[in-house]
Amino acid sequence: MATTTRTRTAGTALTTAEKAFELLTCEPAPLVFDARPIPGLPDTTMPLDELRKLLLCGRCDSDITDEVWRQLAHHARWRGPAWVVGAIGVALPALTHLAARISRGYARHADDVDSEVLAGFLHALRTADLAPPRLWLRLCWAAWRAGATVVKADDREELPLDLPSGSRSPRVPYGHPDLLLGRAAAVGLITADAAELISATRFGDALIEHLAAEQGVTASVLRMRRRRAERVVAAAVTRGDLSGPICSSSRGDATLAA
Repeated sequence: MATTTRTRTAGTALTTAEKAFELLTCEPAPLVFDARPIPGLPDTTMPLDELRKLLLCGRCDSDITDEVWRQLAHHARWRGPAWVVGAIGVALPALTHLAARISRGYARHADDVDSEVLAGFLHALRTADLAPPRLWLRLCWAAWRAGATVVKADDREELPLDLPSGSRSPRVPYGHPDLLLGRAAAVGLITADAAELISATRFGDALIEHLAAEQGVTASVLRMRRRRAERVVAAAVTRGDLSGPICSSSRGDATLAA
């Protein structure tokens, strides 16, 4: 988890959460986390602000971090509101960093980005499957996607200065990336499985490691397949092959990127 240099206005969702976390971890009765069951952590209980510092120092590997977050998510779901605030507080350095990156260049939406990042993280904290690996990464990814919707919506609302009068349909491909992947599969540039792999891991919640386990292959094999398919799609976009009407027979002799 990393910090950020962004100057935050008072009263945003993230600054309010930080104040609540400070009250929760102050003396004389700070909320404490039992680190003793987790191998690799100190054999003691510790206030949540100390746990946050420990995770920030970078000495905990991904397995330890995931186990910490399994415990925090479990507590947030079953031990009441204090643990919800506590879990959010432990995540705040990372959430603040993500929000700052998303809102760079969109200062007028910074407060909304903060709110959506926090909401996305909280939803994942309450609903994410705790068993698969990379739990912390999945929680952060959920927060990122939620915050990014704010600036994506802004992109759609902004009109170009040289917009001509009248109306016309945009040049294909346009819209959600899944539409682009669907076109690439329809013309035979990539297989439907490759399109689903890209969509699930780049724009959805799926992890390469999880899909690899389900398919009985290694994660490196799936990454290679995804990279090969992405290069094919990128080259097709550059050439303009995915613009205009779809004709599935026009590329019937193409070698599919699986």
